[in-house]
Amino acid sequence: MDTPAVIVDQVSKKYKIFSSNRFRFLEFFHPFNKKYHQEFWALRDISFQIPSGQTYGLIGRNGSGKSTLLQIIAGVLQPTGGSVAIHGRISALLELGAGFNPNFTGRDNVILSGVISGLSKEEIEEKLPSIIEFSELGEFVEQPVRTYSSGMYVRLAFSAAIHVDPDILIVDEALAVGDVRFQRKCFRKFEQFRKEGKTIFLVTHDTNAIVRHCDSAILMEEGKMINMGSAKDIVNHYVELVNTPDPSALASSTQKSEGKTEEFSHIGYEPASAESESTPLAIFLSEKPVGDCCPQRKSYNHHEHRYGTKKAEILDYYLTCQDEFDPVVITSNEPLDIYAKVFFHETVDFPIYGLTVKRLDGVEIYGSNSWFEEASVKPAQTGTVVIFKMSLPMNLVQGDYFFSLGIAEKQENLEIVALDRRYDLFHLKIHQTGRVFGIVDLDADFFEYRTLG
Repeated sequence: MDTPAVIVDQVSKKYKIFSSNRFRFLEFFHPFNKKYHQEFWALRDISFQIPSGQTYGLIGRNGSGKSTLLQIIAGVLQPTGGSVAIHGRISALLELGAGFNPNFTGRDNVILSGVISGLSKEEIEEKLPSIIEFSELGEFVEQPVRTYSSGMYVRLAFSAAIHVDPDILIVDEALAVGDVRFQRKCFRKFEQFRKEGKTIFLVTHDTNAIVRHCDSAILMEEGKMINMGSAKDIVNHYVELVNTPDPSALASSTQKSEGKTEEFSHIGYEPASAESESTPLAIFLSEKPVGDCCPQRKSYNHHEHRYGTKKAEILDYYLTCQDEFDPVVITSNEPLDIYAKVFFHETVDFPIYGLTVKRLDGVEIYGSNSWFEEASVKPAQTGTVVIFKMSLPMNLVQGDYFFSLGIAEKQENLEIVALDRRYDLFHLKIHQTGRVFGIVDLDADFFEYRTLG
């Protein structure tokens, strides 16, 4: 079995927090070792192993201890407890311009960085042209780095980090300040490193980058590692975490129907009695909502915009994609099923169930409803809960998308009245496996048709 590239064993880091330098001084000289500080544990008992040749993501909210952990792995900080074992040459881009002397030129800083990384003078001279070329700094490499913009800092630092031929590369959020074109260039370098069997540890708040580039990921919260697994599962957990300020408030607010099987036939709904196994979907289909249950869902958007007469209300929704229940990240071109529960306070003779999909910038890319699609819809009676279902292939390119659900009524004069419209009700991230660009994946076929002459 190959030796893991990184072994972190029970690592903890404690800081002493003083309210002022005066108290720091008093504690240092106190004859009886009186404490004037408070203890802050940035890390608590972190343990994991990263196999050689794997790309791992590290994700968590601000203040969760990510940067502290990486600084310990890179050898910049010493842990209060525990140990770290590194097998291979490590190169770290921990923060903007870390390790650079602002008064040195870009060229001098690259040479200094190479020496610190253990390269010989001959190796540095050999790699210097490639480093400068990759950084795209041109003649600015001869200027002091204090005159650089943040983007120039990043280009030079990243270029220096990858050209020391590391076995392990650590990147901590630094690429967030680079322009999009350079970020794409860096990720192409990541892919090259992966093919070469190098180990990469990537820290970013860009969940799409985690899903797309990482084999596995680690989730941290308040200095502890709370989960480790596949990149997609960890991103789902992270999204749930950041959208749930008080997890204890998510107690179930639904009650099961009392033995009576209700007949729902609207827009492809199958009666709950047909669901024999106790899957999450079967439970959803058999429960009657009490109040608004939408905030329970992982993908729920707390900044939704809602309006309508409230003659009927959308009280809950549920998503399934392949074998996943209640996902927040799905793969492009996979079929998505959307179930929603509508409670009718009054009888509605011609209900209309609608769906809209928007890009992150608010551009609507799809919208339809049961009326447009000529779906078979029955009148809804007072006091009933109707479950409607919409199925659509998610042939969208990678990105963030907001979904809106609505219930409206077509009156006898053909006027459409909004009963409950929940704009941007939930948010999904699309992970793209193929190489396409634009808005949608049209799944085109390309082939050489004919050669003339």
